[in-house]
Amino acid sequence: MTSTIQVKGMSCQHCVNSIEGALKKKDVKAKVDLPAGRVTVEFEENRITMAQIKETIEDQGFDVV
Repeated sequence: MTSTIQVKGMSCQHCVNSIEGALKKKDVKAKVDLPAGRVTVEFEENRITMAQIKETIEDQGFDVV
């Protein structure tokens, strides 16, 4: 499944690396669009939920809208 999440608080490449790296550890492909404030994720629903993905992003210090 592919989904796009609005995320507040991202401002630099470190933010991108933080989110993409944390999600990669959970077998989620993530592509951060920094100017738009969006994260597009690709994942298998039987392995992780959208709630877990959002929690992972928030654990990195960002706000999921």
